[in-house]
Amino acid sequence: MRHPMFSYDEAFTNSIFEYCRDRLEHDAPLDFGMHSPVPLPSLEGMITEGGRAPSHILEFFRDELAQHVVSIDSPRFLAFIPNAPTKNSLLFDMVVACSGLNGTSWLESAGVVIAENQALEFLAERAGMPLGSGGAFVSGGSSGNLSALTVGRDVGRTRRPDIAAHELRFAISADAHSSIGKALHVLGIDPLLVEPDDHRFTRANLEKALAADPHPESVIGIVATSGTTNAGIVDDLEGLGSFARDHELWFHVDGAYGGAALFSDQRDLLSGIRHADSFIVDPHKWLFGPLDCCALIYRNPTLARHFLAQQAGYLDVLHSGDEDHYDWNPSDFAIHLSRRARGLPFWFSLVTYGVHAYETATQVAIDLARRAARRIEATDGLELVRPAGLSIVLLRRVGWTEAQYLEWSEQLLREQIAFVTPTRWEGEMVARLAFLHPDTTDELVAEILESMLD
Repeated sequence: MRHPMFSYDEAFTNSIFEYCRDRLEHDAPLDFGMHSPVPLPSLEGMITEGGRAPSHILEFFRDELAQHVVSIDSPRFLAFIPNAPTKNSLLFDMVVACSGLNGTSWLESAGVVIAENQALEFLAERAGMPLGSGGAFVSGGSSGNLSALTVGRDVGRTRRPDIAAHELRFAISADAHSSIGKALHVLGIDPLLVEPDDHRFTRANLEKALAADPHPESVIGIVATSGTTNAGIVDDLEGLGSFARDHELWFHVDGAYGGAALFSDQRDLLSGIRHADSFIVDPHKWLFGPLDCCALIYRNPTLARHFLAQQAGYLDVLHSGDEDHYDWNPSDFAIHLSRRARGLPFWFSLVTYGVHAYETATQVAIDLARRAARRIEATDGLELVRPAGLSIVLLRRVGWTEAQYLEWSEQLLREQIAFVTPTRWEGEMVARLAFLHPDTTDELVAEILESMLD
């Protein structure tokens, strides 16, 4: 007799499809997050010995819990870095979830791996990396950065065996993403923190920092950013990358957000990625895939496999036989083992919509940021903090206190106009608009800016 947890319930399945169909058919509602006008429901007694009717719990989620969640795929979500998965990527994510896929190994999921690898190879080619580059899809930029820097650290140890392992360092910008510093902390190595030039990490600043440092030989790698999260600033990828090549340093490019600009008219700014030993870009950000998905790409995947592949008796079968046949285990290229086939929804979306659709959708956000910046400059009482960076705009309301920025942000959400959160720039709280969704409109931007003048 089939266990009740594994029995098919047609009525409840239809309820799930109806819920998903409704979400897919309409623009995602913004909803309220912590600022919902209704109190958080009590979950006391929810978990019982005998369980509860799934249809009732689905209703509870829809009517109670979901009211306290901000939908990050809404065109009105302009905080942090939004998420705007295509309809096809969402639908295929459902297929992936229902298909019993373990995207860990070539042995178990060769059909999955070749599709994910096609997407990775396409991104590598787009970035100018050489034929043979590859890697795996991981959960997000933090995981991708940690995995790539682990390989970079271990390569550096082999190149600098005369230097104590704990004394090795990576040169990073003071404006690098927080996950870079955390990754180095986990790896037990220190950064050479380089002050950027107007928040942009350049070769000139790196050379200046190395010249002033008593132990420049301990630097084994460089981390650059192709589009900072706070302001969309692209580092001097060409200069830093060529310096890394000239001095045999590991060159990692964090493109979690801004790497998607490879699909826009800003592509030339990112041409230096071709020098990278490792590169990440998150399809779940500006490449319109569902959470959670980061493309981690190595120039030489064999190095990554050498340092990251896990070894155990029960895993020997994954690494046995003719290499041409076992070919590619995604588990060998990052700090993970079991993994969902998180790259498949992006692959499916890319294949079904085509490259041109991705280019036009990415360009929309950049164009919108430029128009928003011009509107701000033409509006009394508002100031542009700095030129728009990729799809991010920083602005200030002249004379506002921190409390006013926070109150304004909360009010926008309560009125379901938009989700916009302030940020800190050079010690000052300012407003930040992060454009990503192609359906965000100029009219919404105007409404947001006008709300700052009320």
